[in-house]
Amino acid sequence: MKKKLGCLHAHHSNIDYIEQAFSRFEEVELVHFVDPGLMQCVNQGAEGLSLKVKEQLEWIAGCDVDGILITCTNYIALMKDEQLSLSIPIIKIDEPYFETICEDEHRQTILFTNPATVEGTMKRLQQFAKQHEKAINVEAKVIDDTFELIMQGKKDAYNKAILQFLHESVGEQHPISVAQLSMVEAAQQFEKETATVISHPLQALIRTVLKQF
Repeated sequence: MKKKLGCLHAHHSNIDYIEQAFSRFEEVELVHFVDPGLMQCVNQGAEGLSLKVKEQLEWIAGCDVDGILITCTNYIALMKDEQLSLSIPIIKIDEPYFETICEDEHRQTILFTNPATVEGTMKRLQQFAKQHEKAINVEAKVIDDTFELIMQGKKDAYNKAILQFLHESVGEQHPISVAQLSMVEAAQQFEKETATVISHPLQALIRTVLKQF
């Protein structure tokens, strides 16, 4: 029997990445919910956003889904678990990714394109590592003047900018990963071109979702 997974996105471009990732697994049916407005509120420093995320999750939970996947790290950072009392699992896209990062104590670089996601993601990573008693050595870098391209629907230009940055960074002698779902396609293309492994959130997410279901 198929299980319905409700996916909450900050931008419609994330739908394709999740659809492609789970296309081989017939037991999972994806139902997508998109709210780009919340991201705008985050960037403007609006208040009361944790309550808005809580209301969104409760509404999605009432849409006959068996679990919820949150693909936006800003949404995750705004969540207050103690305010939620849902009977279905909530999967945060960054936690399986964090597990992968915590497996390596050597220096690592995490790339972002959206500056607004860096602080919340890195804070959650440090909390996750501390909670699981892991020592990490991680540096965050932002690929400047890039995120607005994907927000404008200029996906090819966005991927090209990420690829160029990765090629310029290929000489670094420590692991590199990309933190945002929108960066996965460029990371996968770079791996094909160079045979250099770039970690990303989708790799561990699939295992986690299938385990939950």
